Amino acid sequence: MALWLAFLLVSIITSAVRGRVEKELSPECRQFLYKGTPPTGLQHDSLHFICQRYNKKPRYVTLYSTFHRTPVYSAYTFKRSIGENCVDIPWMYEPQLSTLSDTDEMQAFPHGYLHTNFEDNQAVLEDYTNAIFYERGTLNPDEHHHDPEDKASTYTLTNVVPIVPDFNSRVWKEQEDVIRKRLNNYCHGTAYIITGITTSGKMIRRENMNRIAVPTYLWSAYCCVDFDHNAPYDERSKFPSFAHYALNEEDNDVVETSVQNLKEFLKKTTFVDQNFQIFVSDCVPHS
Repeated sequence: MALWLAFLLVSIITSAVRGRVEKELSPECRQFLYKGTPPTGLQHDSLHFICQRYNKKPRYVTLYSTFHRTPVYSAYTFKRSIGENCVDIPWMYEPQLSTLSDTDEMQAFPHGYLHTNFEDNQAVLEDYTNAIFYERGTLNPDEHHHDPEDKASTYTLTNVVPIVPDFNSRVWKEQEDVIRKRLNNYCHGTAYIITGITTSGKMIRRENMNRIAVPTYLWSAYCCVDFDHNAPYDERSKFPSFAHYALNEEDNDVVETSVQNLKEFLKKTTFVDQNFQIFVSDCVPHS
């Protein structure tokens, strides 16, 4: 791990970015974060905030690594949903990550070989073509939204990581459904969700080049301070915040835990410093 972190620090890939892709998060996208504050303790030159915009509106926030060509996390506000999937949405990319662009919105992938203009700093569809052991998994899932345009905005490769198919379609999706139902039933106010990954150096390769980091663990945490205090104890005990994580392999169970325990777990397993914080004060409101 130490060797990999040293390699990461000396092998930073920088990009020319502007507008909604930036080092400091713009105010309009802080609405998707508890108390307007992103997780702390994640600093590398390859990391950029993306204020994910679709059809002229900000939809959620992603912290993106141009080194790994994957998101580190996506942060969004949960919307009550019956869990249906979006259909016929083209996969999109972020034009600003690699070139100066006239638009600050995600765009559908072009036909032909135009992707060579922006594939240096982000994943492209070809990276997944022969990745038979992995499929595209979204950190911000469309099932956690109601509005069709919010759902559509999740179909960008800047919100995607490689996930083992059985784990993605069965274990992780089932847990997303558990969270959806819990927040539907017992969260009265805004629920803030952050879903991210850890990496250990394993990569998807294309044309003999390392292209995309494969997550070792997936993790997620939510914060809802306005919840149903009359909910059954088993559910009430998972408020105002709760979290879970799992190994990105077949036949693995999800570990449900407190936000504080997840924070300590991530300090031991990924490149965060000792000031790492997922939510302000671990989503414990002041009395």
